[in-house]
Amino acid sequence: MTDHERPEPDPAAAGGARRVVPPRGRAGRRGRGVLGPLLTIVAVVLLALGALAALWTQVLWYDALGFGRVLTTELLTKGLLFLVGLLLAGGLTFSSIALGYRLRPVYAPVTDEQLALDRYRSMLDPLRRLAVWVVPAMLGIFSGTALASQWQTFLLWRNQVPFGVTDPEFGKDVGFFVFTLPWVRFVLDFTLMAFVLAAIVAALTHYLYGGLRPPGMAGRSTKAAIVHLSSLFAALALLQGLSYWFGRYDLALQDSGRITGITYTGAHAVLPGKSILAVAAVLCALFFLASIWTGSWRLPIVGVSLLAVTALVIGTIYPTLVQSLKVKPSERTLEQPYIQRNIDATRAAFGLDQVKKEVYKAQTSVTSGQLRGDAATVPGIRIVDPAVVGQTFEALQAVKAFYSFPSSLDVDRYVIDGKTTDAVVGARELRLDDLDRSWRNWVNDHTVYTHGFGLVAAYGNKRGPDGQPVFFEQNIPSTGKLGPYEPRIYFGEESPEYSIVGAPEGSGDAELDHPDGSAGGQRNTTYRGTGGVAIGSLTRRLAYAVAYREPNIMLSSAVNEQSRLLDVRKPRDRIGKVAPWLTLDGDPYPAVVDGRILWIVDGYTTTANYPYAQRTEIEEVTSDALTNASRSNVTAQAPAKVNYVRNSVKATVDAYDGKVHLYAWDDQDPLLKAWTKAFPGTVEPMSAITGELMQHLRYPEDLFKVQRSMLGKYHVTDANSFFGGQDFWRVPTDPSNRSQTAPSQPPYYLSLAMPGQQDPTFSLTTSFTPENRDVLSAFVAADADAGSADGKRRDGYGTLRMLELPRDTQVQGPRQVANNIFSSNDSSPRFALTLSQFLNNNSQGGSKVSMGNLLTLPMGGGVLYVQPIYVQASSGSSSSYPQSKAIVAAFGDKLAWSDTLDGALDGLFGGSSGATAGDQGSAPTPPQPQQPGQPAPAPQPGAGSEVARQLRAAQTAMADADKALAAGDFAAYGEAQKRLRSALEAAVKAQQPGQTVVVPTVSPSATPGSATPSSPAPGG
Repeated sequence: MTDHERPEPDPAAAGGARRVVPPRGRAGRRGRGVLGPLLTIVAVVLLALGALAALWTQVLWYDALGFGRVLTTELLTKGLLFLVGLLLAGGLTFSSIALGYRLRPVYAPVTDEQLALDRYRSMLDPLRRLAVWVVPAMLGIFSGTALASQWQTFLLWRNQVPFGVTDPEFGKDVGFFVFTLPWVRFVLDFTLMAFVLAAIVAALTHYLYGGLRPPGMAGRSTKAAIVHLSSLFAALALLQGLSYWFGRYDLALQDSGRITGITYTGAHAVLPGKSILAVAAVLCALFFLASIWTGSWRLPIVGVSLLAVTALVIGTIYPTLVQSLKVKPSERTLEQPYIQRNIDATRAAFGLDQVKKEVYKAQTSVTSGQLRGDAATVPGIRIVDPAVVGQTFEALQAVKAFYSFPSSLDVDRYVIDGKTTDAVVGARELRLDDLDRSWRNWVNDHTVYTHGFGLVAAYGNKRGPDGQPVFFEQNIPSTGKLGPYEPRIYFGEESPEYSIVGAPEGSGDAELDHPDGSAGGQRNTTYRGTGGVAIGSLTRRLAYAVAYREPNIMLSSAVNEQSRLLDVRKPRDRIGKVAPWLTLDGDPYPAVVDGRILWIVDGYTTTANYPYAQRTEIEEVTSDALTNASRSNVTAQAPAKVNYVRNSVKATVDAYDGKVHLYAWDDQDPLLKAWTKAFPGTVEPMSAITGELMQHLRYPEDLFKVQRSMLGKYHVTDANSFFGGQDFWRVPTDPSNRSQTAPSQPPYYLSLAMPGQQDPTFSLTTSFTPENRDVLSAFVAADADAGSADGKRRDGYGTLRMLELPRDTQVQGPRQVANNIFSSNDSSPRFALTLSQFLNNNSQGGSKVSMGNLLTLPMGGGVLYVQPIYVQASSGSSSSYPQSKAIVAAFGDKLAWSDTLDGALDGLFGGSSGATAGDQGSAPTPPQPQQPGQPAPAPQPGAGSEVARQLRAAQTAMADADKALAAGDFAAYGEAQKRLRSALEAAVKAQQPGQTVVVPTVSPSATPGSATPSSPAPGG
């Protein structure tokens, strides 16, 4: 007995009774022993509550949108596959351990090795019962998770439909490669893995308990061990044989460097070799089964050795010899039919087989009136760059710091005054990150600042007097030509993670609607839509509090019985959840449709398993100068590589209530048919698209980028020419970026009439140059106008029209034109300086020049380039924004520039372009040149020289003003401004009758840091 347990006398006990005092510290240890399990139980309960809350909130979210069946189908499919994987892998592993132990020999052979194993058995025996269940359970869980991750592959296989196209090598429908082969391949690999695990566990168990005696060890393997292991290895050999057999079809999807698909070596060496290996694997399985009767491993060892040698010789050495000795010396001839398969399949898979190709013999000389035949197109030339004026929209229309516009706006069409007009549009969204940090708290972030307000739209072909956009929808509340609509944006690209709305009207918990001129400085509102999930009940509030780990959802007085929680608010995120099988375009765009702001998103069905079609990395080919600058995620849910894509779905998200609609746009697409079978009722027919929505649908940008990437090579339809690779094209690098490693030029939306078209059509355009040169090789336009007000799809929608320039022409490409612009010494009738001087002057003193989109236009029998130039005051000024100050036009090796498109075109074509661009600026019309045969006006003596002298004085004053600005000497700057104004007035007074004096001036309102050319002086 220890000292702690020694009895002590108890005064209260009679008869000398004694009690034993418990050891000191034991109660503390008992408490600590209880605390561990208690904390574990609490942690498990919390994890379970978190998982339950997450699941329930997901159910509520899907049910609120009417897509509950999507979640049900996904969960049931995943659950079924998980259970199958768990039972298959776990069951095989469990049976291997259990059989290995049950079939152990009663008396193990007495050998040194076995005596060493006895020690291991004695150590493992206490854990054997646990291992029998834990090891299979863990392997089963991992395997079940892996199988469940393939739920989409399973659903496609389960709901497959034929493509109606037969592959030329195996005679199978393309649907076999797209739907069946991926699932069969995964099931074979998964089952093979499960049997490998089972065989390894079985072999270890038999060896540990003495049933398995490897060659070289004393004793013989038991009959039971041989039967068990031979059965498993025979199954493995059969599965490997099936893998070889189905591997034959993988050759149609194999990347061989030049092409995707089977090649000569594949067809004549690899394909028969895989068939032979499949037979060899079956024979190997028979050898394993034979060992059950022979009781020896000799035949299986021979079979495995022969299979390995056969795989090496037939699967590797023979194809290498065929490729080196037969194919390479005659590669062009032998590979010709396989390259042709690749060309045909690629063009079909990417929708390039219907391209309308035309040779375009572009002129490079300019003549007066050259654009007369394209007069209808010129007014539609977009001179507002949506990638530049986002900052202008924000400066002029954001109203408050917490409202914002995207850096890159969108191009759309609206019917204004009965005429369809290209427009640059942007949604005025809420951006909490721009809110003053002192106002950031949970109440403001989630119950007060809840939504954006209104759509802002400007004409694409007009600019204001000072170079700002001309808005036809603007301000708060919204005013303009779009008519009444619901302006509140609760669901958008900048929306907060979640908001709680529905506070009683007039209460202190109402949401901020928008600023106004009232005494309070703002107008409040209460959400009355049906979006989001009602969280009035205590249980729902608790579920969301747990899901978001936010107790304020339970405690805040702003949450009441009428409250609704809005979450998953970004348009692509919402569509991605209800249609997880879609690849989504990277650029949702807003439109006012039927009195609501809708986000329109293009959805694609894609696969990487279209036989013989070339694979491409979708994220790589959809990246360009614009996406690199403004979009971090080009596409949502995009696979790494694809070789088939269809714009099968047009989707919309209501900006007010978040309602999602999916419309079948390509109802002949087999992938869409399969997915609609898997998720019935989720995709509406095209007939459900309203006429007003149809007018805003357009050809998708990311699809066009993928197509133009493939067209760079696959415009070549002859296999021999394709093999030579001498006529491949590339998309030119962004001409506004002078770096040699600049990203590619983005495609542009604009209205133009291609040769052969009577009227201008809203189009998505791009240009091509040869692989290693900068001259123009082709121009492609997709008819992007989807439909009209009657709700019908246009017959020509989606047509790709290619103008291919003859190889002996030397038409300048975008990069060359951009270089000419930067180095141009051409002066303008509107400015008394050259273009390079204009660019240099406005790049100094804190000002910044931004080159707008360089549009390529097949007009006037040649190629016309048009580029707006923007000037912005000092970047340090919070009120500065880009203003359109000049427009450059180029044709052939000539260029001209002015402050209007009319002026630039007339300067380019000798004063008479033959086209009227319309109201594209407020500056006076430039003077028309003297007509042939017309006598020149008699000059007034001394007048011309005086005008020139005053203009030189004005230029000197401008230079002095720039220097003063750079030095920060505002007194000198003001004095130079006075001299400039005086010289301009003197030049106007000295002008001849009929003479127009055009001089650079500085607006009277100009301030240091923002000196830029403005409108001409009166009379000039």
